[in-house]
Amino acid sequence: MKKGRTYGAKALVKTLEKLGVEVIFGYPGGANLPIYEALASSSIKHVLARHEQGASHMADGYARATGKVGVCLATSGPGATNLVTGIATAYMDSVPVLAITGQVPSFNIGTDAFQEVDTTGITIPVTKHNLLVQNVREIPSRVEEAFHICSTGRKGPVLIDIPKDVLKQDFSMPEPKEIVLEGYKPNTDSHPGQIKRAVKLLEQSRRPLIIAGGGIASSDSYKELKHFVEKTGIPLIYTFMGKTALSDSHPLNFGMCGYHGKVVANQAIDQSDVILALGARFSNRHTINLETYPGHKKIIHVDIDPAEIGKNVETLLPIVGDLKSTLHKLTDHIHQTANEDWVSRLRDIDSRALVTPVPEKELNQPAVMRIMQEYLENPLVITDVGRHQMFAAHEFKLEAGRNFLSSGGLGTMGFALPAAIGAAMACPDRQVVAVAGDGSFVMNCQEMITAAELDINMICFVMNDQRLGMIVQLQDEFYKSGFDISNLGSHTDYVKMAESMGVAGHRAVTAEELHSLMKDKSLYQGVHIVECIVPPGENTYPMVNGESLLDIVEEGGR
Repeated sequence: MKKGRTYGAKALVKTLEKLGVEVIFGYPGGANLPIYEALASSSIKHVLARHEQGASHMADGYARATGKVGVCLATSGPGATNLVTGIATAYMDSVPVLAITGQVPSFNIGTDAFQEVDTTGITIPVTKHNLLVQNVREIPSRVEEAFHICSTGRKGPVLIDIPKDVLKQDFSMPEPKEIVLEGYKPNTDSHPGQIKRAVKLLEQSRRPLIIAGGGIASSDSYKELKHFVEKTGIPLIYTFMGKTALSDSHPLNFGMCGYHGKVVANQAIDQSDVILALGARFSNRHTINLETYPGHKKIIHVDIDPAEIGKNVETLLPIVGDLKSTLHKLTDHIHQTANEDWVSRLRDIDSRALVTPVPEKELNQPAVMRIMQEYLENPLVITDVGRHQMFAAHEFKLEAGRNFLSSGGLGTMGFALPAAIGAAMACPDRQVVAVAGDGSFVMNCQEMITAAELDINMICFVMNDQRLGMIVQLQDEFYKSGFDISNLGSHTDYVKMAESMGVAGHRAVTAEELHSLMKDKSLYQGVHIVECIVPPGENTYPMVNGESLLDIVEEGGR
């Protein structure tokens, strides 16, 4: 190769290095091998997942834990399609992930060649943007554009598909150019007139309420939100994706709302007169019934994506813009609101809520979370999907920040273990804790092998109730069915499974055993799987005015 020339895969890797990428999670195949050859001489660390879905969740966990772009890599055909669930997970939760896939040689595209699929066509609905690179000279600029799209405006995944022959072509690197994307100009500066109207509505309100969504994390607006809450005295509740928007111990934080939310949070929505929604999508898990939510309320909806405003619920006052700068402006203009009676009313409702007792001897899921909390100092908690996910959201009392990661929008079982690996790679000084159900854990349990090979500290607690717990709950509530499709049986020994894949395995049957295990300092070094034997019949839904929330949903009301 002549001086000053390079080849496609090398240009790809050099561009990733220029953009600050430190780690790529991936799996090799014939179509992406040129990229692996280029990575051999790169400063970028490659983590070999044991399944492409695991690689996509690792990149997702890395991105959520840092706010940076997470990168995953797969080959063509089944390698690319195995990424789709992870890409969709990132898309639903607005996580910046760059997926790079190899493709069959360009002269084979459209011939049904070995391991050929239309990767860009398949992923159009679950990516913020995707493209097939057909000119080797475009690789550097396309990668930089992908990073820009991933990490600006409403963040989300981007996929780049590159044919194998393009990856191998040599060329002269072009001079870098300023990124100009026609038609892509996210509005980050909220309108000053709308800010003034919002301030007036909030100051005139007698029962104002803040609903914090996942946009607080996406915009890294934790400090700005805390300042606004404390200046105004407005009580706050959060969607599932908004957990840790404000410290759980903050006196104005009244917890999670929605389908699995707290009684006080759901009643706060019903009784408020002005709602300030910050980066929330008003999804069905939050609103429960779109026809009646919230109907008579005055909603101020702040979001960087104008498509979200008014999509599900009627909005009186839309504010399109970056949450961080919008909260700055709101804080600068607003004065403390007179709502002491309103806050006292919410505290009274909260004080009368039932609290699940902690067994003295046997374990249940809330007990496991509370015992863990006693011993974990400022943990980074990653959950899988199911009943344990909701128990974790309620029971873990965490500080504001990137401290609670979970698949909210897509509800992807198998997320926790690989996402925790990505988070542990991103935050080596943090105590990373994954919480999974026995059903969700086995969906990507092969990634224990990946974890064993990495120098990370991570504990994964597996709630073993021998059931698909959330499915049991839904069957019992909605179908009254005797057809049991949720029994996972007792055949799996998770301790032996862990040990066979190179990580330490433990089992806790009683509270005493879990306390003893948590006191052991060796638990916090290396990778550990802790199987917790818990009873099957623990449902997570709250009560609203003495009625089961699920019964209310079934009847079509709120």
